[in-house]
Parts: sequence; structure tokens; C-alpha cells
Amino acid sequence: MEPFLSVSGISKRFAPQLTLSDRIAAALGSATESRTVRAVDGIDLVLKKGEAVGLVGESGCGKSTLGRIIAGIMPPTEGQVRLDGQPVMSAGGRPQKTTTRVQMVFQDPFASLDPRMRVGDALAEGPIAHDLVTKAEASEYVRSWLTTVGLDPDYATRYPHQFSGGQRQRIAIARALAMKPEVLVCDEPVASLDVSIQAQIINLFLKLRRELDLTLLFISHDLGVVRHLCDRVAIMYLGRIVEQGPTRQIYDDPRHPYTRALLESVPKLVIDDHVDVQFNPIEGELPSPMSPPPGCHFHARCPLSVDRCRSERPHLVPLAADRAAACHLA
Repeated sequence: MEPFLSVSGISKRFAPQLTLSDRIAAALGSATESRTVRAVDGIDLVLKKGEAVGLVGESGCGKSTLGRIIAGIMPPTEGQVRLDGQPVMSAGGRPQKTTTRVQMVFQDPFASLDPRMRVGDALAEGPIAHDLVTKAEASEYVRSWLTTVGLDPDYATRYPHQFSGGQRQRIAIARALAMKPEVLVCDEPVASLDVSIQAQIINLFLKLRRELDLTLLFISHDLGVVRHLCDRVAIMYLGRIVEQGPTRQIYDDPRHPYTRALLESVPKLVIDDHVDVQFNPIEGELPSPMSPPPGCHFHARCPLSVDRCRSERPHLVPLAADRAAACHLA
């Protein structure tokens, strides 16, 4: 299948907030570039029409920043995102018409919904602004989307605080779908929910993907959720993608030491003579994105690192069809 959404050379850097002493040092010629946060560092990623791709990594690795860039919420420092060959955002940081075709579902629905707006008004605001529906049609339009996500259409007159966490997430999903997107970027959409509610929301995503032919980028810490929902997975570490490929192949045969360490960090219940839990966390601390290690960013925590890892950056190298890893030892 041809690429539907393509991410090419995307980088995002955030300049430091300079204090008075920093400004004095800069005026005297001292560099402050080393304090720049490199949230995303040269990422290439492709999503095919109708597939679900999981984006996995530790907190602080740049997953949410990449998701916001893909959704057209945040401009990249370098690179470009294209949907069906058209740019999602111009070089100057101005969203294009393509942006409405990519929508985002955030982790915390209570924070992403305006507490002073009724649910119906929140769902209708975007479609009316983009001429997808008239004000006269908005009420029935909103009710239909609430029904689609499994909610009572009469909930349109209520406020966000009158709902449970799972119901609010369904409302947030309905608000994104009301823009009739082709790509849905989901940023930890089940992380703050109870386990039983998580299962309901995951099944809802599966249903919507099938019925609406959606393309999903699913950002998550939960490796079990990603395995259940996604066709392919991309593993991200400190602003870079270190491995990507079909989900089953990645889980059954990880080729990057970080991927292997992530999978081994998941607690496993072992039932023998007694019930025990095996837990092998990744050693060491995640380095600061303001001063990432040279070479392979993971080398300081990798038990297999060699001298080449400390000096030379590994690039994603194809290992097989639709499979790649950024490791000198892969």
C-alpha cells in the first residue's frame, strides 16, 4: 500500500527560557544552545490508509510532541508532514486545509473539554466553523455523533463535569470525529481510565476504525493495548525512533536492546508452586533531552553497547520487509 500520511525529517527544538544571568552570559559570548530541548530529533514515519500504528516509549521521549506536530497543532522546527501528498502545515507554521482531516484525542478529556460549554456546543463548534454543517443542522449532527460513540444523544445539553471519565473520553472522541477526519491521533486516550473502561474505549476504537475507515496513530505506554489494537509499532527513545515494524514481529523478536528492555519491563505473573511476579526494569535514568548522549542515545543504559555506539549515531536500517532498527548490532 502507498503511504497515506508521511512524516519526513521531523525535528522539534524548544529554546530555553533565559534568566538574567543567561542573557548576560550570552552577551559575553557564552553559548546557550546546549540547553535547547531536542524533543523530536529527525523522525521519519509512514502510515498507510486504514492501518493503526502504535507509538511507544518512556515518558519524556517526545511521543506527544510528535503527535501534536502530525495533527497540525504545533509547527516542526524542521521537516514536513504530508497527508495524501498535501502538507498538513506550511513552513511558516500556518495550518493548511489538510489539517481538518487529522484530529487528535488527548489523554485527559476533562482538561481538553471546556467546563463552561455544554457538550453539544463543544461538538458543534468545529464543524460549524469549517462549514461542515449549518447552525440549523448542528443539533441533529451532534446527536448522531454522540450515538455513534455509544452515548445518549440527550447528553448534548449537559456539562463535562456531569460525566464519568469514560463518558468524557467518548465525548472527546465524538468531538474529534465530528470534524470527519481521515487520521486520528490518539495520545494516551485510555491511560487515565479504569481497566474495565479502558476495554470499552479500545473496543470503540476498533469499531470506529472499521466502520469509518480511519487511520490511527495510537500513542501509549501500555504495550498490551498496543499489541491488541495496532498493526505496526514504532518504538521511540529520546526523540528518535529506534525500531519499527509489524506488531507481532516486534513483540516476538525485538531487534533493538531498548525494545527488548521495554518488553522485559512489563510485570509477568508466574504460576509455579506459588504465585510470583517477575519484573525487570530498565537500568539507569532517562538522559535529559537538553544534553542527550552522543552516538546512540541509549548506549549509557544498554548492556550491549560498544565503542561505536558511543560515537556514531545509528540510523534506521531495513532488516526485512516493513521492518527496521537503529542499532549497530541489529
